[in-house]
Amino acid sequence: MAKTIQKITLSASRDIPFDRLVLSQSNVRRVKAGVSIEELAADIARRTLLQSITVRPVLDEAGAETGTFEIPAGGRRYRALELLVRQKRLAKTAPIPCVVRTEGIAEEDSLAENVQRAPLHPLDQFRAFQALREKGQSEEEIAAVFFVAVSVVKQRLRLAAVSTRLLEVYAEDEMTLEQLMAFSVSPDHERQEQVWEALQRSYNKEPYQIRRMLTEGAVRASDKRAQYAGEDYVAAGGAIMRDLFQQDDGGWLQDAGLLARVVAEKLERDADALRAEGWKWVEAATEFPYGHSYGLRRIPGARRQLTEQEIVQVEALRAEAEQLEEEAAAADEVSDDADARLAEIEAEINALTQRPPVYDPAEIAMAGVFVSIDGNGALRVERGYVRPEDEPTVVEEADEAALAGEGSGAADDDSDPAMPESRIIAAHVGDAAEPEVEEEDGIKPLPDRLLTELTAYRTLALREALGNEPGTAYLALLHALCLRLFYRYGAESCLEIEVKSVMFGAQASGLADTPLAARVDARHEAWAAQLPEDTSQLWDVLAAFDSDSREALFAHCVALTLNATHDVYNRRPRALAHAGRLAEILTLDLAAAGWAPNVDNYLGRVTKARILESVREAKGERAAQRLENLKKDTMAEAAAQALAGSGWLPEVLRTVGVRTFVKQDDEADGTDSQGATVDQAAKEAEAETLPVVEDVMGDESRVGPRQPAEGAMLTDSAFLAAE
Repeated sequence: MAKTIQKITLSASRDIPFDRLVLSQSNVRRVKAGVSIEELAADIARRTLLQSITVRPVLDEAGAETGTFEIPAGGRRYRALELLVRQKRLAKTAPIPCVVRTEGIAEEDSLAENVQRAPLHPLDQFRAFQALREKGQSEEEIAAVFFVAVSVVKQRLRLAAVSTRLLEVYAEDEMTLEQLMAFSVSPDHERQEQVWEALQRSYNKEPYQIRRMLTEGAVRASDKRAQYAGEDYVAAGGAIMRDLFQQDDGGWLQDAGLLARVVAEKLERDADALRAEGWKWVEAATEFPYGHSYGLRRIPGARRQLTEQEIVQVEALRAEAEQLEEEAAAADEVSDDADARLAEIEAEINALTQRPPVYDPAEIAMAGVFVSIDGNGALRVERGYVRPEDEPTVVEEADEAALAGEGSGAADDDSDPAMPESRIIAAHVGDAAEPEVEEEDGIKPLPDRLLTELTAYRTLALREALGNEPGTAYLALLHALCLRLFYRYGAESCLEIEVKSVMFGAQASGLADTPLAARVDARHEAWAAQLPEDTSQLWDVLAAFDSDSREALFAHCVALTLNATHDVYNRRPRALAHAGRLAEILTLDLAAAGWAPNVDNYLGRVTKARILESVREAKGERAAQRLENLKKDTMAEAAAQALAGSGWLPEVLRTVGVRTFVKQDDEADGTDSQGATVDQAAKEAEAETLPVVEDVMGDESRVGPRQPAEGAMLTDSAFLAAE
């Protein structure tokens, strides 16, 4: 006999006036979360109540219904309806759809309603937003209806850029939402699927790895080339990839070839405008190596004086700026409007006062211009450089006299005012019988051999005198340095001191745009502006400087001759050792100077073993172990993130005695109570000890040799001892 299946009887549903409803103490929800009561009330006012409220009748002592119903589940909806009643938007007796429960426990009903429900899947939300968008609603309207930010709607709609196949993978929970969002960077569905297939064979499936693979070969919008010609790139139909789910600095320019073409075309147009000024040559490039102008003389040009009207305008702007600053000081803060106006005033003053120099047409005819792009994407124009082969021929006075003597057979009487007006001729006794050679009339230049002998004696006398005058010797050396480093050609000093300045032929890209280069160049330009254009006046100008100015200029000139660069073709171990000694004396800290390891300048150009060693030194053994199984390029990117802000430096950039980086995860095992640097001898004595090291994640492992304590810093000597 078949077993009878008992039928389920659902709870009755009825409309109950709002004023007959009360909240129940059996509601398990105590913590406020989710959509606010105000937003829920606005949604009910727009769409009415979409879900009935679960209620239970309130009984009296005899167990009879009182006509009032309590709400164990649906309290937020009740409060939203109550708010609408207070706002006079809903009648007190308005019928409310309710499900009346008489069996079971009230707390169980409340718990079941809040627990036995699943949140909307992000993919379903995306599809719902997409359907609303296709039906004519804007992103702003969708955001207003569902009380979310417009950026959230744009992000969900952006998932439409992901391949349908990958959406299905995500729907089956085989991909995380973060991974799916990373795929939205590129609109190329075929490329997305190729990357997903490649990830199945890869250890690293992190979202940043997906973005890196999808943007491979693209150019960041923050790149100076993109900033310089980004508008031309877009006008030419170039595509830009954007990431709506994280900061992308403007996205990626997808067509690198097109960008290179529009950059070259724009640079050529800018160069043509400069050629129209009449310069002998104009060289244009995206970037020139740092020091490209060394060996070339630069014509300073002349600044055009301001007109009376412009002077009045500048004074008025400065007066306005002073008034705004006084008002801000009285108010203890600067308002946004005042701050914006101060920035505008500064820009207007700079536009009036900072103008390009004016050059003589004759100077323009022999000089040239370098045109490139600076680090901010603006056009960099360097005018007035004269090449050695374009320098005008300089004929010395002695050469002119020699030429005149060769041409006429006799020198002009006033050609050399230093020569005596008469000559003394001495005859030897034994030569009386010999016929005296009759000399030609006039004064000839002295023979070269005689000049050499006389000037040799003068040189020795100058050496003896100069050796007794340190102040004059210092000034003569400074004069020689300035002649070589500021004037280059057409001037020589009698001091045979060779002055060279390294040109950084094989340099890292962007070296000219670093803050270090900017400070050196600014200091050089400031000194160049104080020196005379004519080299014959240089000695007098230097002599007029005070001692502090001379010392500062001397230090700058000496610094420009320093070369601590390792060259493959020119091994100089002793010179590099001397550079290390100078760095120690100057307490040079490359980390403080702005150098930090990244994929381009170090990590992407060394072996995996060195990458792991750098992470191990700065972050500990466990941090290095987490990167061991990564591929080279992925390991380099992960290491760059791990080392960011750590102050870690490669050994070649460390300075003995200067603290470089901090060990953040080692137990105290080699430092004193003050966290002092580990002594080298102590570390060598303890080299065989293998302490327990705890990393930032709380893991422990045996590593060796002993490392400095948390908060201690490694010096170069301590690092060598640790090895």
